Amino acid sequence: MANNSAGTLLDSNVLLDIVTRDQEWFEWSAARLIEAMRSGPVSINPLIYAEVSTTFDDIRSLDAALPETLVRRTALPYGAAFLAAKAFAVYRCKGGERRSPLPDFYIGAHAVVQNLTLVTRDSRRYRTYFPTLSLVSPDSRV
Repeated sequence: MANNSAGTLLDSNVLLDIVTRDQEWFEWSAARLIEAMRSGPVSINPLIYAEVSTTFDDIRSLDAALPETLVRRTALPYGAAFLAAKAFAVYRCKGGERRSPLPDFYIGAHAVVQNLTLVTRDSRRYRTYFPTLSLVSPDSRV
């Protein structure tokens, strides 16, 4: 994880790999979670929580899988909403077809605004629209 980072934000795909024990990605994602926990605070935001919740039948099961002792629950900063909107505007100018900001824009902006390293398996959009974002992904350059 990045040394100058204020902590780590875990993308939903990493958490889903772990809670579903994904055959291809479980080991990579679990190892990144352990590294993140060793380097400082690990967080999720309401969007990540919502995306992970789709695999659970009830909120108690979700909360048991994501205990606050393991991952901090942080709010989305207003500055992140502004940055997400600006990144989304660039996306639309480049021909992006979606009409409303995607969760990835908010997640990337959240990490940038709060100086968090983002652990994700899907780095392409983050690298394109948030070039200063510290990322840990399978294609990270070491």
